Amino acid sequence: MNVIDESGILAISTRLQRLAEQLRKEGVLIYKASNIDFEPKWFPVIYTLHFKPLLSVVEIAAEIGYTHPSTISLLKELEKEKLIRSKKDKADERKRLIMLTTKGQELIVRMKPVWEIMKAAAAEIADTQNNLMKAIIEAEEKIKQQSFLDRALRLKAEM
Repeated sequence: MNVIDESGILAISTRLQRLAEQLRKEGVLIYKASNIDFEPKWFPVIYTLHFKPLLSVVEIAAEIGYTHPSTISLLKELEKEKLIRSKKDKADERKRLIMLTTKGQELIVRMKPVWEIMKAAAAEIADTQNNLMKAIIEAEEKIKQQSFLDRALRLKAEM
């Protein structure tokens, strides 16, 4: 066991990042094994547009929980790959509406069976970790109620 593993809850962010990186890295390999050229970082945008076919940049950012600049960066990559395209909103010329291209829609058709396999594999992992998804949801809800920073400042004041 290394120092980070031994540090327990203090290293939760590092441990979650490490887990996310491992899942992302192996996600690429799963897609490649299925002959799909796809970066897991694109998933939130592609998946969101699959269910909500026409969204503004701000709406996508809100849906995926990313900052506006991070969302813009992802959208630029996806446009370069010709998986999405944008058009101006007729009601508000300043607003860009984002949608999947035909190539993006065809990619989703190919990815759906892979997503089912990934979902099953992730469920096995999450289940063996005492319901990881439930713990993540609970932690996210608690952070919405009071941020990590606010909790730390409150505890510092109480010491």
